[in-house]
Amino acid sequence: GGEEANLFARDLYEMYRAFAPGQGWKFELLEGTESDMGGYTAVTFTMSGDNVWSRMKFEAGVHRVQRVPVTESQGRIHTSSATVSVLPEAQEVDVQIDDNDLQIDVYRASGPGGQSVNTTDSAVRITHKPTGVVVSMQDEKSQLQNKAKALRVLRSRILQAEQDRQAAEASEQRKSQMGGGGRSEKIRTYNFKENRVSDHRINLTIHKLDRVLGGDLGDVSDALLHDDQQRRLAGDDV
Repeated sequence: GGEEANLFARDLYEMYRAFAPGQGWKFELLEGTESDMGGYTAVTFTMSGDNVWSRMKFEAGVHRVQRVPVTESQGRIHTSSATVSVLPEAQEVDVQIDDNDLQIDVYRASGPGGQSVNTTDSAVRITHKPTGVVVSMQDEKSQLQNKAKALRVLRSRILQAEQDRQAAEASEQRKSQMGGGGRSEKIRTYNFKENRVSDHRINLTIHKLDRVLGGDLGDVSDALLHDDQQRRLAGDDV
């Protein structure tokens, strides 16, 4: 805990920053709160590119380090941890509207006082049945034009609702990922004395900790991705 955990958080940050270029990803630091000894009490960054989420989602959880801290004068090994939270960006949400989910009603547009503006059913009301969002449009004289405008408005409203839902879900996801920081929730251990990295979810142990922290995360990432694919093929919940 304490300063050692902050220094380890810096190590993890540097590991991900070094890992990104080899994957062809863009890495950007958003904000970081540095500790007195140059560690991070908190740091936020973005990674963008192909297959970022499919790989980085496995990094979420408690990472444990076992080493002699620079602040330790007796040479004793300490255990500390840092929690990594991984979230997709909200603007990546794409709105797909299935025609089968739409109820489209046409009627005659009405002006002030309720009188009919024209003699054709040019006004359109579209109901998106899964969400209950309703949009009515009668600005244009053509039914097709009103329908097109109504669909644009409908799509933007559904997008807003989906982004609101995702934001709430991401908040819950962040809470679950952060957990209590307890050792029982650890996903991976970094043991400096043995130059060992162990991922406890797939029982993977490799003895090249220095290379992993230097950004050579490929073997661990590949193994996690392979395990995930195998469980999906087997029909297990993931």
